[in-house]
Amino acid sequence: MIPPIARHPSHSMNPPLFKSARSSLARWSGLAALALLGVTPAFALPAFPGAEGFGAAATGGRGGEIYHVTNLDDSGKGSFRDAVSKPHRMVVFDVGGYIDLKSAVQIADDITIAGQTAPGQGIGVKNYEVSVSKGKNIIVRYMRFRLGLTPKEEKKYSIGCANADTILFDHCSIEWGRWDCIGMESSKNLTYQYCIIGEGIDPQRFGCICESDNVTFSHDLWINDESRNPKAKGTIQYINNVVYNWGVGGLVGGHSQADHTLDAINNYFIKGPSSVKSSPVSEYWPSDKVYQAGNYVKLTPGGTLDGRLLKDGDFTDSGGSPTFLQKASLAAPTYPVTVDAAEAAFAKVIASAGCSIQRDAIDQRLIKEAQSLGANGKLIKDPAEVGGFGNITGGTALPDSDKDGIPDAWETAHGLNPNDPSDANKLDPSGYTNLEVYLNSLVPAAASATPPAAATAVASKK
Repeated sequence: MIPPIARHPSHSMNPPLFKSARSSLARWSGLAALALLGVTPAFALPAFPGAEGFGAAATGGRGGEIYHVTNLDDSGKGSFRDAVSKPHRMVVFDVGGYIDLKSAVQIADDITIAGQTAPGQGIGVKNYEVSVSKGKNIIVRYMRFRLGLTPKEEKKYSIGCANADTILFDHCSIEWGRWDCIGMESSKNLTYQYCIIGEGIDPQRFGCICESDNVTFSHDLWINDESRNPKAKGTIQYINNVVYNWGVGGLVGGHSQADHTLDAINNYFIKGPSSVKSSPVSEYWPSDKVYQAGNYVKLTPGGTLDGRLLKDGDFTDSGGSPTFLQKASLAAPTYPVTVDAAEAAFAKVIASAGCSIQRDAIDQRLIKEAQSLGANGKLIKDPAEVGGFGNITGGTALPDSDKDGIPDAWETAHGLNPNDPSDANKLDPSGYTNLEVYLNSLVPAAASATPPAAATAVASKK
């Protein structure tokens, strides 16, 4: 059994609007005191409390310009495209709904995209790829990225991520990619945590090509993909994921002469109506160095979560088998990943994966399919087969007199001045800025990531 590295409480679906974030940040107050005294601490804050894995050191737009997205237009002042076009920004949303993109969007460096600020059911983009390629130090939270069957975009992804460094996607819905939902190559220091990745569409219907190093996939739902959940061609931590209704391939090896490294720990694989192959793992060669422990596979539809332990022999098919390791091989990231038992991870993923503060109809359907434990779900070619994009309901943003990204009521309740925009980027005793403390208060509570000094190595397989 793999012991927990760091624990945090289960994510709630309906957090109170202005709950205090300071108590959950208390452990970092010593770091802030050192910073204010001009002493550089031995390690920095994670991107936000609960940020884990190789991308959790991202600072995003911390301390930078605060940009309000005020409309759902494709371009121009107040648009999402304009918001992410320049570096060192904290992006907040005064609107909710779909942004109907007319072309691909490139995200600049040193940006935080705080999708949790969007009113109503939140925010989403559709029709074209959003790219962090060649980008550095980017944090994206609570967003929906849906490419769809856009003409002439056959080889595009919902999220493009090539030659990028220090990127963190948290609680995002990354769906309906045409080549893959995520295209990831020659990148490093990445985390995708609590995301829904899937329902890839024509022509390939794949989840993710991952040709990158120091990548963490944690507590993600991979659903209704023909294959590549992901295709593991780099150095990858794959912890507490749920893979549902794969077609011909679930978690796929690199199957090439190049060396690849995969630590697969406490994941749950559930065969669905479209699963052609019973084994959820395939296409491994000896060049794939694999440590696997605590993984389960359920092959019978419906009923209870009664899968069996995945065996090393399940990784062997006509293409060969990997080289198995007796202990986790990747160097521990600064902010180690919470490791739950596979069944507990399934519950967390169902409760929280994707843009889940208010799930829209698409994610509600996908979650229900996963909850059917193999009875429901299908691979699709076109979003129209499952009702299309539908609507994301918007809402009204709370008053923010000084436009610093923090509503007046929250500023007043926490001793800030609703008419002084400069206080948003001042440091709170937690070490985060006041704006970040507010942003973190909008999402379900999670304990701070474990400081490196307290990190515990993953135990060797017995």
